[in-house]
Amino acid sequence: MPFSVSAYIDDHLVSVSTETAKEAFAKAIEWHVVSKLADVSISDGIGSYSIDEFSSILANHSDGLEPESR
Repeated sequence: MPFSVSAYIDDHLVSVSTETAKEAFAKAIEWHVVSKLADVSISDGIGSYSIDEFSSILANHSDGLEPESR
C-alpha cells in the first residue's frame, strides 16, 4: 500500500510517495527535524495523520506488519 508524506514550504504543498509505512515515517521525521518543515502529515490514502498519530499506529503494529487502513 503506498503512503504519502506532505508538508508546506512557504504556503506551497510538497509531497512524496513511499512504498512502506516505515519509509513514510522516516521521511516525515527527516522533513520535520532536518528540514524544519511545519505541518508534516502522513496519509495512507484513507486518512491523514500527524507524526505523533502515525508513530502510535506503528507502535501498535510492532510485530512488523504495516498499519491497516482505518
